[in-house]
Formats: sequence, structure tokens, C-alpha cells
Amino acid sequence: NMRNKRTYSTHDLGLTRRETDVLKRLTTPEKIQDYVSRLKNNEESGGDTCLSVRQVLRQRHAHCIEGAFVAAAALWLHGYPPLLMDMKAKDDDDHVVALVRRGRYWGAISKSNHVWLRWRDPVYRSLRELAMSYLHGYVSPCNRLSLRSYSRPFDLRKHDSAQWVTNEGSCWDIALELDQSRHYDLITPVQARHLRPHDKIQLRAGQIVEHPGKT
Repeated sequence: NMRNKRTYSTHDLGLTRRETDVLKRLTTPEKIQDYVSRLKNNEESGGDTCLSVRQVLRQRHAHCIEGAFVAAAALWLHGYPPLLMDMKAKDDDDHVVALVRRGRYWGAISKSNHVWLRWRDPVYRSLRELAMSYLHGYVSPCNRLSLRSYSRPFDLRKHDSAQWVTNEGSCWDIALELDQSRHYDLITPVQARHLRPHDKIQLRAGQIVEHPGKT
């Protein structure tokens, strides 16, 4: 429920009225997640991308940080702070989510084409708890649990919206700053060595994709 939260005008984000209307209709974090999930998976067929909110709305596809930008913008439009969290993995891709907070509890809006790294209800007492909820689903291509650390909340209000909302180029500057922000270890090296790989059922479940194509 986003009642009693200050909303932001079209001018604050720099979006057109039509673009803003798309996000305004997403009146709860759950609706934002539904919209982000419906976006096709960005296959980056022309090379690595880091699309802004405007580019995602236009192209109607996204990967994790691009979906997180959209979710953060929608949350901001409805009065929530636009916060991201980065999760780093060993020999695997990072994953970026938009943070949702209800009362004292954290959750996440997540763009993923796979079954494991998805929405989290805001029931976690700390960001560490939230990040740990992704540990057992975060598996590398060689079947090793790869999640190692998580970032402190990354506040997009500290950046001009032209960098990540309306940017017609790439948003790599924001991505790099997020990557270089303070991260906290989730497990010790000894614990990491003893993590159990996924079994056959988990591996089979991990092959399920929401949008078929390159993953």
C-alpha cells in the first residue's frame, strides 16, 4: 500500500506524461514486480547494455539492473525511496534488485528470467537476511553456489535522474559506482568451500525460464 506517501511530479524524473502514466499505474510494489516480470529478457544481442528507464519503456525488455532502474523509478514516483542493492558472486554475474521497505522490513523487486532470483516479500529484518534468502538459488553455470556479498542501500536520489531515468546512452557510470560501493560478506571462505551443489531436481528447476531465448 502506497497511501500517505508523497508522490513526485513528472518534472522530477524528466519523463514524458505518457512514460509517467505507465509507472503511475503501478500503484503497489507487487504491481511494479508484475510489470517488470512481463518485460522480455534483454538478450543484449548487440553487446552489453545498461539501459535507462526511458529506454526500457521504449524497447520493452530488460535485464536485472535495467529492471531495477524501472522499479526504483516507479517506487520513487509513488513516494518510496529509489534504493538498489547489488549482490556479488564468485565466477558468476552480479544481481541487482530494487529495495522495498514496509515498516521495519525489507523486500526486493527483481528482474530475472530464472526461477530463483525473483521477488522477495518485505518480511526480512535486515538487508543481510534479504540477501541470504538468495544464497541457495544463486548457482553458477558450473553448479556452485556463488553468492558472496551484498551492498548497502544505493540511493539513486543522489544521482541526477538524467543519468539513469532519461539517459539515451548507457548507464554504466551508475552501474560502476554501485559495483564499487561498500559490500558486506555473507559467508566465510570456509563456509563457501562446503556449500552443497544443486541436486538434479534443483538443476531441472533452474532450467525453467520466463521468456524463452538466450539466457
